[in-house]
Amino acid sequence: MSEEKFVFDSLQDTDTIKDFLVSLTDGFERESITLSTNGDTIELNPNGLLSFTVKAKRKGAENKLSIKISWKDAAGEKPAEEASLKVS
Repeated sequence: MSEEKFVFDSLQDTDTIKDFLVSLTDGFERESITLSTNGDTIELNPNGLLSFTVKAKRKGAENKLSIKISWKDAAGEKPAEEASLKVS
């Protein structure tokens, strides 16, 4: 199974981050999120149930907010009849 990675790291103001989060929300509504920078692109198709984790941390003057959203593509899931248990 091949792995695709996309990383973007920068210093941004709150308005720019707010705009990014609005675009991300729109992508969840469309079930299609495309991220690109410097010729590097990844397309994700979130749908169904998603795992959602929020973490916040403050240590002195340093603050951190992490949001993690993950899911499995439907193509990778087995149909219910294949995953069921049969006893004979």
